[in-house]
Amino acid sequence: MLLIPNFGFGGAQQVFHDHSVELTRLGYHVTECVFNLDQADAYPSGNPVINLDVPGHGSALTKMQHFWQRCTRARSAKKKTHTDVCISHLEGGDYVNLLSQSGEKTILCIHGSKVHDGEILGWVGWFRQKVFMPFLYRRPDHIVTVSRDIRQELIEHYQLDPTRITTINNFFHPAKILRRAAEAIDPIYEQLFSHPHLMISSGRLAKQKNQAPLLDVLAELLKVQPDAKLVILGDGELRNDLVAQAQALGLKFYQAWNNDSLAEEYSLYFLGYQANPFPYIRRAKLFVFPSGWEGFPMALGEAMICGLPVVSTDCPTGPREMLAPATAAGTRLAAAEYGEYGVLMPLLKDDYRQHVRQVWVETLQKMLLDTALRAHYAQQAQKRMEDFTAERIFQQWEQVIQQVAAQ
Repeated sequence: MLLIPNFGFGGAQQVFHDHSVELTRLGYHVTECVFNLDQADAYPSGNPVINLDVPGHGSALTKMQHFWQRCTRARSAKKKTHTDVCISHLEGGDYVNLLSQSGEKTILCIHGSKVHDGEILGWVGWFRQKVFMPFLYRRPDHIVTVSRDIRQELIEHYQLDPTRITTINNFFHPAKILRRAAEAIDPIYEQLFSHPHLMISSGRLAKQKNQAPLLDVLAELLKVQPDAKLVILGDGELRNDLVAQAQALGLKFYQAWNNDSLAEEYSLYFLGYQANPFPYIRRAKLFVFPSGWEGFPMALGEAMICGLPVVSTDCPTGPREMLAPATAAGTRLAAAEYGEYGVLMPLLKDDYRQHVRQVWVETLQKMLLDTALRAHYAQQAQKRMEDFTAERIFQQWEQVIQQVAAQ
């Protein structure tokens, strides 16, 4: 059984789907289990789905009741399907997986940093980090982290047994991504994507993805590189906030959701959610990734497969492992680091200083103007992503599953 709180368009949901497909291909009988169907299944695998049909909203008392319902219904679903091994994705799924255990083996797949997650806040966040996670994360038969640095966090901060934690990076399908990248884009954007200094970023418009300070950087970059342009793919809860910020900065911008008319003087383009983002990414000159924290980011890897040079924050966790794998996570960067496979940048946090903004401006301008440097990193990016094919990565998953099942 594969267990996840919700479907949707997130990176964890994409990984969940990929695992479901690969396990089936290897001969496992896979059942998917989800708390509810409030969000559409964006990545259907064709495997059977059990909907626990428990909502996630309400008062604190109601949420506790829902949590108990999820555990009891998940236990029943495991018994009904004769589950031997249950692999959960995302924190809510982990809790239900562990507390519904009834003889089956349990594996947790940890997708993101628990220590640096900026949305773990307040007394509930304190309880999760200080009580719930340290206690429950000792219970599974095994834990898989998608990044080496998440594994280290669990060992150092929660004193978990390192022999029970394995790092298995997310995997990608380069051939499939490149086929989709060869498709046409909306004709109205053809001229825009022929621009010589076009940058692109892709991700939910959300706190984690950290687009707000990138708009500040763009406003400064335009002072020294007036023809620079930035396309942002994605939508989310911060849409209105980002639009208001762009207005306050005096940026001239386009909003796809408003059916605006395209104009040459625009420097910022909100293209919204694209079912196939790859043709847009492939046509840009530079991929910019400003996240505040990550796991092992799918969007960054997909851009690298598309042959784009990448400039990414050195955020916890993932980008350093992908772009400069021979180096270890350490001191917060104060300058650009030109890694083996891409450029790592200082974090754009709430308290970032003018110096950091200037580092970003200078680095982006350099990358836009230096054709040879971009070509070098484009080649290196595609080379690096050969390490993360399904064939290479999923062998590790099969080994962990067989090891846990035999215990």
